[in-house]
Amino acid sequence: MWKLLLLCALAVARAEIAEEEDVLVLKKSNFDEALAAHPNILVEFCDPGPEFAKAAGMLKAEGSEIRLGKVDATEETELAQDYGVRGYPTIKFFKGGDKASPKNTLADDMVTWLKKRTGPAVAALDGVTGAESLIADNEVAVIGFFKDPKSADAQAFEKAAEAVYAKLEVAEDGVVLFKKFDEGRNTFDGEMTKENLLAFVKANQLPLVIEFTEQTAPKIFGGDIKSHILMFLPKESSDFKEKMEEFKKASAGFKGKILFIFIDSDLDDNQRILEFFGLKKEECPAIRLITLEDEMTKYKPESDAITAEGITAFCTLFTEGKLKVTRREPITLWLVLVGKNFEEVAFDSSKNVFVEFYAPWCGHCKQLTPIWDKLGEKYKDTGNIVIAKMDSTANEIETVKVHSFPTLKFFPAGDDRKVIDYNGERTLEGFSKFLDSDGKDGGAPAGDEEGDLEEVRSACL
Repeated sequence: MWKLLLLCALAVARAEIAEEEDVLVLKKSNFDEALAAHPNILVEFCDPGPEFAKAAGMLKAEGSEIRLGKVDATEETELAQDYGVRGYPTIKFFKGGDKASPKNTLADDMVTWLKKRTGPAVAALDGVTGAESLIADNEVAVIGFFKDPKSADAQAFEKAAEAVYAKLEVAEDGVVLFKKFDEGRNTFDGEMTKENLLAFVKANQLPLVIEFTEQTAPKIFGGDIKSHILMFLPKESSDFKEKMEEFKKASAGFKGKILFIFIDSDLDDNQRILEFFGLKKEECPAIRLITLEDEMTKYKPESDAITAEGITAFCTLFTEGKLKVTRREPITLWLVLVGKNFEEVAFDSSKNVFVEFYAPWCGHCKQLTPIWDKLGEKYKDTGNIVIAKMDSTANEIETVKVHSFPTLKFFPAGDDRKVIDYNGERTLEGFSKFLDSDGKDGGAPAGDEEGDLEEVRSACL
């Protein structure tokens, strides 16, 4: 009877937590209750975007026990502080005291990440059918093949194992990565250690050549490989297939060292990337190499020809440290800042500098781009106002901490190195009013409690 009453009480308690678009609405008053009721819950401290709600709906439709919740950090400031939330939006996954965060925030990626975190680290496959289903259902699948003659079901197990080995053409115990691109499979042949296995998966999980898109950007910038070679080429060009084959042929020798990326130079969305590298449509096809380490560095091959031999030689010189620097991140556009010139420009005592810190894959940043361009156009001929922007995924500045995208900061003229957070409307009129008032109308000192609260509101819009 007590058990029945307890279950009823839990059901009533759970029903009290409201939902919006399949996302639990969490507050200080119900947060602990939600954690107790849902052992696996992903929480966003901000107003979630459509991808977060989409992921919640996908999991709910599957009948998953994983739930997604949201906390309005502008209202629940104490709760956000309790969980060390410093920037917005912040996503935390609560599982048995663990508070991890997914790197990618697209719905499919979040769902996959959550399932991996909540499922068994290794799943036993049910013979040939199980192995084939795993390979068919996933872009990349890693399978370990092991025979255990000491097990109680040794005879039956060995028969099933032999069938899987034969069907998938595996000759001996080991780990094989199956994928739906390039060579189709890779066999691990090193010492069986955690570090070696992780390196093996990381080196082989991406295609030899990956196209830059909004969906692939998180994988490109969030990966461990920080040296990227880019081929700018119109996808509709008559020799596209031929040049892609040459590019792919060269990539095989630099797996795990250099990421080979293709960029369709005809797409409007990619024109900013071309400008960043000082390229125009008519100058493509073109090859450029860039490192995203502490100091971003660009390299340009001596020849414009796209051949496997030429690209291989170019990359070999780079990996051997013999490649001459083309230029060490200059300003390729009048409004672009990078690590090397940030201090000089932002803290110029004679200038009022307004900076957008953005991420190339951020949807809010893309929406702001046309307004920011108009702002730059409006003030380009003024002597003391500089409109600038910096890719914060490729540049990290010690004096400025960026927790969300886009982040807008104003560096007024003077010698006191003052920084003001912009908290006004993200419109041309709002920006202009702010600049014309020398940062007094629409801003708050960086790190100010009120400024942080307003940054939460603006980041969540």
